[in-house]
Amino acid sequence: MSIDAKAATAEKIEMGTGNVFADLGLSDPDERRLRVQLATRLNDLLQAEGLTQAAAAKRLGIAQPHVSELKNYKLSRFSSERLLHYITLLNRDVEIFIRPKTNAKADRPGTVMVWAAV
Repeated sequence: MSIDAKAATAEKIEMGTGNVFADLGLSDPDERRLRVQLATRLNDLLQAEGLTQAAAAKRLGIAQPHVSELKNYKLSRFSSERLLHYITLLNRDVEIFIRPKTNAKADRPGTVMVWAAV
């Protein structure tokens, strides 16, 4: 087979949606994405404070193995509300802003994003 023939049979590349969980066909992709965003911010805060897993567990009021799950993004036991609560336990305020969509595609729902102030 020539190089041109191989190129013609190459796999087609599709543009992702921006949500890997939706692209993989997983259930509740928006909730999964939100939990990962919150866990990322929470893990950043834990690292910035230099907390060991044992110290983080005490501060958050959870068992140390649960901190390990959080640090390794095994998030099945953590709801978004629970992750938000943990962030407040690290002396952070959480504000939620609701605003009009920024993109013009009316056929898609709005999105939830997590931003962190330094």
